[in-house]
Amino acid sequence: MDTKKQSSVFSFLDKFEDYSVTVLYIIMVIVILLQVFFRFVIKASLPWSEELARYIMAWAVFIGSSIAAREGAHIGIDSIVSRLPNSFERYIRTIAMALSFIFSIVLVYLSVLIISFLMKTGQKTPAMMIPMWIAYFSVLFGAILMSIRFCQVTYLKFKDGRRQ
Repeated sequence: MDTKKQSSVFSFLDKFEDYSVTVLYIIMVIVILLQVFFRFVIKASLPWSEELARYIMAWAVFIGSSIAAREGAHIGIDSIVSRLPNSFERYIRTIAMALSFIFSIVLVYLSVLIISFLMKTGQKTPAMMIPMWIAYFSVLFGAILMSIRFCQVTYLKFKDGRRQ
């Protein structure tokens, strides 16, 4: 994305996504290395490390999906559209973005249902004993970011008439 042409909100969102995914992966690597150290050197396993790494990975993946939407890197969009004749490309890309946006909105809706159910039942994670909805909130958060990005990319495509 051209940072010159975006608003400060999208510039902040770009930095937030990039930095948060980087920090999450660094934390995940540290947790996994700690687990390896404790398991093989100290001979005592950390019961929470695998669970924490799994939830960090989920958060990083769903925030990363927003980055992929921003960069036009979702494989389902590019691999099909790039094989079509140029005259249809703009229309097909718009339809693909609209379908992707609809998918992300459906994902928002379904994740809200799941999170509200988990909040009502009060389920907790097995090892860390934190509310289970926090882990599932990554889906909602990532889907909201993706829907914002699909709208942004579609708007920029029509505004600039450029190929995404």
